Amino acid sequence: MSYKSKTFDEEPLATRTGPQPPPRAHLWDGNEGTSLWPQKKKAGPEPQESEGVSGQLDEEGAFVASRPNPSSRQISTQSLKGWSTLKRGHALSFAGLLLFTAVTYFRPYELIPALSSFTSMAFWLAVLTLVVFIPTQLSVEGNLTYRPKEVNFILLLLLMGLLSIPFAIEPMEAFPAFVDFIKVVTMFIVMINVVRSEKRLRAMFWLALLVGVILSFNALNDYRQGKLLLGGDRIRGVLGGMFDNPNDMALYLVTMIPLALGLMFVARGLSKRLLYGTLALLMISGVVVSFSRAGFLALAVTLFMLAWKIGRRNRMVVVAIFIVLGALFFIVVPHDYLGRLGTLLGGRDWGGEGSAHAREGLLVRSLLVMLRHPLLGIGMHNFHNVSIREQVSHNAYTQVGAEMGIVALVFYVLFMVAALKRMWQIERETFESRSTKRVYYLAVGLQGCLVGYMISSFFVSVAYLWYIYYLVGYALCLHRLYEAKGASGVFRGGAEVRRASSIEEQLGAPPRATALNPLAAEQQS
Repeated sequence: MSYKSKTFDEEPLATRTGPQPPPRAHLWDGNEGTSLWPQKKKAGPEPQESEGVSGQLDEEGAFVASRPNPSSRQISTQSLKGWSTLKRGHALSFAGLLLFTAVTYFRPYELIPALSSFTSMAFWLAVLTLVVFIPTQLSVEGNLTYRPKEVNFILLLLLMGLLSIPFAIEPMEAFPAFVDFIKVVTMFIVMINVVRSEKRLRAMFWLALLVGVILSFNALNDYRQGKLLLGGDRIRGVLGGMFDNPNDMALYLVTMIPLALGLMFVARGLSKRLLYGTLALLMISGVVVSFSRAGFLALAVTLFMLAWKIGRRNRMVVVAIFIVLGALFFIVVPHDYLGRLGTLLGGRDWGGEGSAHAREGLLVRSLLVMLRHPLLGIGMHNFHNVSIREQVSHNAYTQVGAEMGIVALVFYVLFMVAALKRMWQIERETFESRSTKRVYYLAVGLQGCLVGYMISSFFVSVAYLWYIYYLVGYALCLHRLYEAKGASGVFRGGAEVRRASSIEEQLGAPPRATALNPLAAEQQS
């Protein structure tokens, strides 16, 4: 593989006190910068950093140093511990985002009678957050937003929603839905710009998990007490809003379980791991008592994917354990739940209009509507006008395709796939290194969250709600922090490590000991 010639210039050292960390060499692949995140070295002579060193990559990818350039700047350094932060800022914007998210999730005006008149609380919090966010973002970054592919896709999806309004069956129904979707897109953009540290990302995780714990605990309590509200057969979500329907609640829990498991592997200390493991088991129980068939399918696939990735060194053992735990699962779950799952294989569901047969008819109808209106659809929230008995499509994909057109559906799918690919990239690059295992487990956990949503949403109409946009936001924030630390591209193969070692040798530093460079280990010993 050939590489374009690049010049390696150095940047000035920041003034620091105490021992200096080793230099970080930058490798450019012709498209975007990737940085080497070196391991700690044993005691040895420190590299000289008084003069710049430049050079080129030859046809085989080896670094060839040229004469020092007196005008070049010195190599930048970076601490090896913890994630390096982006530019500081957005403290108030992040507080607004956190508060807005809490209000959106918990809906305090429905739970607390004294706040019943503050139904627009979330709207005004969003407005105040934007008032603070826009000038801060312009001063910190010089633009309105960080612009990865996902932002482009969601803006294009928003544009398709706007264009579909004049062609909607009922424009007066499409316009309010579009306005609500603007809120979702706006807060998504705020999130990916203001979550600029690991602490902020963890705060978002903990808030999301807290919602899952409350939903699961209340669902188990209602099921135990026999509070079955939906036709006397199923429990109802305690927080209302987008969690009111048990299928929607199960979707949310399925997307939080991989996150809890990822944090369990990241956590240091037995007590913290037990805590996250307990949260995951609690939310799995919440999925069970929701009696959601979509939740069960998504949960089974997601857990198997996580086990397959985390236990990739012993996959036969993983499969055996998964089979044993699956058998135990079917032994301990309620008998009625098994009957509910039996309808996946055929037969009439005791849920009436929510039966598998009715869902199949709605799927066919939504596909026909999408094919008859392929360009701009029939307008957001308009499918019930052409549906069977005024029902929604019960499928997020055909919901977008039928109401905004096939092009919008493509943007919607690409939006999710782009985030999934980012997490897969981090997984691939960090698997071999112990120092990046924490990032590895979070990336795998977020992959599980995204896959769980993609499966669950095939059975519910949630395309315009917050679920997927927060999940993609988490993935983008993790990826941005990961790139800020400079670990991207390090573990794609031995060539990068060998080239990096060559660069360090040219700079006067001893080669690093790695599994791909045993000679360096001998020299250091």
